[in-house]
Amino acid sequence: MHRIRKIKVHKVHKEGTGLLLSMFTVLFIVNLVLYYAVGNKFVFYSVLSVSTVLFLITLNFFRSPYRRFPYDSEGLVIAPADGTIVAIEEVDENQYFKDKRLQVSIFMSVFNVHANWFPVNGTVRHVSYQHGRFRTAYLPKSSTENERSTIVIRTDYGVDVLTRQIAGALARRIVTYAKEGEYYKVNDQMGFIKFGSRVDTFLPLDTEILVEMGWKVTGNQTPIARLGKITYTPKEAAPADVKPENK
Repeated sequence: MHRIRKIKVHKVHKEGTGLLLSMFTVLFIVNLVLYYAVGNKFVFYSVLSVSTVLFLITLNFFRSPYRRFPYDSEGLVIAPADGTIVAIEEVDENQYFKDKRLQVSIFMSVFNVHANWFPVNGTVRHVSYQHGRFRTAYLPKSSTENERSTIVIRTDYGVDVLTRQIAGALARRIVTYAKEGEYYKVNDQMGFIKFGSRVDTFLPLDTEILVEMGWKVTGNQTPIARLGKITYTPKEAAPADVKPENK
């Protein structure tokens, strides 16, 4: 008896449906005109081939896999994006915390899934958007000079985690779903960045980092850090016997 292998089916992300429909329409019309107006079959099939490859690459970029973190995420920081770890360092975070933090950065190539997930369960305390340049997202300066969106999440035990969506050389639009005051979980999508980008996560200095430079990580699946031991319970934190409601 043969084992039936399950095939993973990816949906098209809502951020790409409009673009893909427009792109398909334009390419279809162009190829239809070429078919009837140009007698040279080589030209027609060449354009058709290029059009098909271009559309499939764009379709692949906007794929939206169904994911759920399979374990208890309490105390863990989960990768907010697919990609490669390009920075693990202690830095001065001068925009929100204005002190030293551990920064873990994930670079997303055009071939990665570009949906972003929340790295921790918690309440969004801050959302802001900054205009900037469009340098290559792999470069360290992109964290402070590129166009970016900053989200700060406070966990149930009062630890603030900052995640920053950063536009790259090709990215021209950052979409952020996070809203201040709303409670989210790691299985909720935080946003989407179009065409090559980076996501930085800033953590307390006592955080244990679970990844290394150059590692490939998967958004909503790979733990990248473990938060340090909680020794206090701020007023804003939920009581230990009360579970926050799901979004």
